[in-house]
Amino acid sequence: MPPVCYVLGLDVGTQSLRAAIIALDGTTVAFGVEPIETTYPQPAWAEQDPNQWWEAARIAVGKALKQGSIAPESIAAIGMDCTACTVVASTINGQALRPALLWMDQRSSKEADDLGATRDPILKYVSGKLSPEWMLPKALWLKRNEPAAYAKAERIVECTDWLMHKLTGEWTLSLNHVAVKWNYSGRDGGWPRAMMTEVGLEDLLAKWPERIVPLGATTAGLSASAAAHLGLTKGTPVAQAGIDAYLGMLGLGATNAGDVAVIVGSSTCHLAQSKAGVFGSGVAGCYPDATVDGLFTIEAGQTATGSILDWYRRNFAAAEQAEADERGVHVFEILDNKAKQTPPGADGLVVRDDWQGNRSPYKNPHARGAITGLSLGHSSGHIIRAIYEATACGTRHILEDAANHGLEVSRIFIGGGGVKSQLWCQIHADILGMPVHIPRESEACALGAGMVAAVAAGLMANLSEAAKKMVAIDRVIEPNPTNKQVYDRLFADYVQLYQSLNPD
Repeated sequence: MPPVCYVLGLDVGTQSLRAAIIALDGTTVAFGVEPIETTYPQPAWAEQDPNQWWEAARIAVGKALKQGSIAPESIAAIGMDCTACTVVASTINGQALRPALLWMDQRSSKEADDLGATRDPILKYVSGKLSPEWMLPKALWLKRNEPAAYAKAERIVECTDWLMHKLTGEWTLSLNHVAVKWNYSGRDGGWPRAMMTEVGLEDLLAKWPERIVPLGATTAGLSASAAAHLGLTKGTPVAQAGIDAYLGMLGLGATNAGDVAVIVGSSTCHLAQSKAGVFGSGVAGCYPDATVDGLFTIEAGQTATGSILDWYRRNFAAAEQAEADERGVHVFEILDNKAKQTPPGADGLVVRDDWQGNRSPYKNPHARGAITGLSLGHSSGHIIRAIYEATACGTRHILEDAANHGLEVSRIFIGGGGVKSQLWCQIHADILGMPVHIPRESEACALGAGMVAAVAAGLMANLSEAAKKMVAIDRVIEPNPTNKQVYDRLFADYVQLYQSLNPD
């Protein structure tokens, strides 16, 4: 190993693939980004081309190596995080047979209901109800609606598993993914075979790799073909990948009971550590030992947050885009500045952030978004601020619901792309009524991927040591008490708007 060594974290997000070259003190020394395209064939459907992920990895890694003037042999290990529930139908050789069903795709709501109707005991970990985003509903949809593709598929796996195969040439499953999103429980005998058989999915097990690998364990070295593709060194250790938000939680340092990680990106994922399980609430799941031994990880989320801002940019921000191009800045800097000039409460605008359904606390894939209270006096700044406020209200609703079922919250950490907006972070603190901790490294998911790489390379003894040595908090944002009254009123209106839009 060279005297100076780094780890490489690959963060495979919804809108882009990010490659971070990270020093062992957790500092990102070089960064590369390449966009990923999403298509929406029908309302509430969302797909991506798996081959584009692999090409984006090549470009992003190349950019990072060039930016930092890093020699490939200085990369001690590779870690990766990916979106969860992005399902790929593939041949055994890794040829994708159709576009991947992206995590936010909601087409399998009927299949989720059918699986839930089995009332299998395993459903206790997901409050009795499956999300249409998860593996089993999507696989069942493929079998029912695209039987030829399902039959031809020798592997029906996730983005993580497919990319791990591209990196190493081997097929494995991530324990982090299957325990959280595939209804796998080692405490309950493994796979939910009875539930799968009841809905006609007993043949799916043969399409899954047999080897299940814990988060951060070394699976294999980088294959020769992958090394040539990425411009790296053959045999570089590759750590077993995991869910982006879970690695983001590691990258934020939220590993103690009472800690809540809020990962703000295209969606927002909430992950809380708890000594006791939280059952009966609207959280997506409650998973024992999913991240930290001896603790439950409580998961909830909002299906669309940053992606709503991107929707607004694509459809309504032509003037701001032109100004950004003229000034040589990103369009979101223009929009963010306009939102800063708008008062709390956005002069009466109330937004529901259910563009792609509601993941938590209602678990309603059929819910849809809304912007209400518009007048001719409102501007783009009002709408952007109202979207910021809606997403923070969604987080408050989720945490209040979980608290009513036993969750105790002591600290809140925010990471992901959303921390680039100081205003958005302040709005979260104000609406939640609690301080929010912002990490030094804004790309918490990439840092988490780097942390598991450091463990895989033997540079850190375990993830706990990696968190102590590689995570640093940059600042703590305190809530502004003068905004409490307006935001309490806005939150009540936000909750009531859902009831008005979804009376059943």
